[in-house]
Order: sequence, then C-alpha cells, then structure tokens
Amino acid sequence: MILQILEPITTLKEQRFSLPGYYTWEQFQAIESLVADAPGLRITYLDGCVEFMTLGENHEQIKSILALFIGLYFFEKGINFIPVGSATRRNQAKDVSFEPDESYYIGEKKEHPDLAIEVTMTSGSTNKLAKYLRLRIPEVWFWENNRLAVYRLRDDDDYEQVLRSEFLPELDLELLVRCVLMHSILDARAEFLRGIRPQ
Repeated sequence: MILQILEPITTLKEQRFSLPGYYTWEQFQAIESLVADAPGLRITYLDGCVEFMTLGENHEQIKSILALFIGLYFFEKGINFIPVGSATRRNQAKDVSFEPDESYYIGEKKEHPDLAIEVTMTSGSTNKLAKYLRLRIPEVWFWENNRLAVYRLRDDDDYEQVLRSEFLPELDLELLVRCVLMHSILDARAEFLRGIRPQ
C-alpha cells in the first residue's frame, strides 16, 4: 500500500514589494531575465525603481470577469476593438516598463492602447498613474476596494478622474461593478445584458 501525503492547497494573495535602491535600464533587464520563468510574478520599472507583484486568485478573478463584461459590451454595442490583455508596455527612453491587467485598442491599432485597466487588491504604488502618463495612454481604469475609478488624460499632461468613460460614455459603471461582484456569473451576465440593451 502506498501512503499518500496530501498537502493543503492554498492560493496566494496579491503582494507588492519594491527593491531598495536605484537600477539602470540594463540592470532592470537583467533582473527581469532572472524572474522571467517565475509564474504569477509581474515586474514594473519606473525611473530606476523596480517593483514586483504576485497575482492572487482574487485579482485574477476580478480581472477576468471585468474583461468578459467589457468584451460583451463591445460586441453588444458593435464597437470595433482589439483586446491586448496584459501585453508589456515599455519605453527605455522614458524609463518605464509595465503590464496593465487588461488593455484595448478602440477602433484601429495605434502605438499604445486607448484603454488600460489595473486591478489593485492591495494598496498600490503612490504614482499609479505615472507609468501610464509616460506612454500617454488616454484612459485608465483602476479597480480598487470593489470600486472602479476612471481617469482621462488631458491636454495639460495630467489625468483627471471622471465619472464616465469617454470612450464608452453610455456604459453604466455602477452596473458593471455590481455585475462583477455577483456570486453567479450567469446571473451577472443576464443582469448586465438587461442593463445595456435598449428597453
């Protein structure tokens, strides 16, 4: 008889930590290559600072459900879009490299996505918009504390928090948040569709 020892299965929570000190772009690339095969680890670089983030199950659940409903909205409204997920955005000249949780080109493909979404389960970096500003991404959504905050890039090179997406002005963000938080994804889908379809 073979005795099997079963270890309890646990899921990690999202954690963020920064490496102390300043790192050049070349040093960042070396660090990045060392952790390239580490599953569920994300690395961000901004102005010599290197930050790591582990991706917990709750983070991935919220991110995935948001993506499902946003995609559903695009299809229902006949909006042409190109989803590019968490593709790395980087620019050595601007000292920045990061991965949004979700990102979209709306209409045609451009240098960088029009819309980026970041899910934050723990307190994020104090300069959470700085990395997006470097690449002039027009609109950034932050999910934090079960709320959605929308920021729009203005002509004065700063972000302004707005009540509605300027790309999707008819999207009821309260409906979206409510549906993301529902226990049954099938019930959430039905409620979301009722909310976005003409009565």
